[in-house]
Amino acid sequence: MTSHTDLLTPAHAPHSAQTIAVQLDNVVKTYGSGSGRVTALADVSLQVPARSFTAIMGPSGSGKSTLMHLAAGLDTPTSGTVSLASTPISSMPERQLTRFRRDHVGFVFQTYNLLPQLTIEQNITLPLLLGRRAVDRAWLEHVVSQVGLHDLVHRKPQELSGGQQQRAAIARALITQPAAVFADEPTGALDSRTARQVLELLRTVASSVNQTVVMVTHDPVAASYADTVVFLADGRLAGHLTSPTVSSITAHMARLGE
Repeated sequence: MTSHTDLLTPAHAPHSAQTIAVQLDNVVKTYGSGSGRVTALADVSLQVPARSFTAIMGPSGSGKSTLMHLAAGLDTPTSGTVSLASTPISSMPERQLTRFRRDHVGFVFQTYNLLPQLTIEQNITLPLLLGRRAVDRAWLEHVVSQVGLHDLVHRKPQELSGGQQQRAAIARALITQPAAVFADEPTGALDSRTARQVLELLRTVASSVNQTVVMVTHDPVAASYADTVVFLADGRLAGHLTSPTVSSITAHMARLGE
């Protein structure tokens, strides 16, 4: 394994010839002040290439959720810059950032956040409705087919299994053709068989739908589906693995004290 500095600092990233979907440069995030000040991220620089599947791991309190929130524009750094699809977002005015997230960022959470009164198709296309954008029927059909819900789009969420609802949430994240999809513990509420199917879908999303996926997880099995696993410890980058396996991830986490 190469040094994490060689992989993750923008000046030395091996993906420089590729399109970069997500970039953090010298990002610091602190909360509070004075004696109560907490540093959640300390001088983190990271590049995530487009059309890749990256997992973020680390011990509890390592800063992985903070990193995802900053990268997705849900929070702003104390210092440093964050860019999505080459667009600097860390200094955007809040209203402009809200519009940017709606149009260019997809989210998948442990809870599916589907509206029970809407059909699956209406839930999937809701981001377009909110953005006053027309539905591209060909893209909708493609996305629905990719997630395996073609025959279920007229049902309500409560008529679907948990795995099917998470598939609908993934389709909703893809419908705007975003710069990146951010998944926060997306299989945490699923049984192992259904979780595997969802992870295989995320893998397909990156490889066949040409979508960038960034996933925060504590599960080595989930992380093993990614192209690259990036590790955090105490708010700092703490190594990476390419072509990860469950055993290599587990061994690295053990070295981090998890």
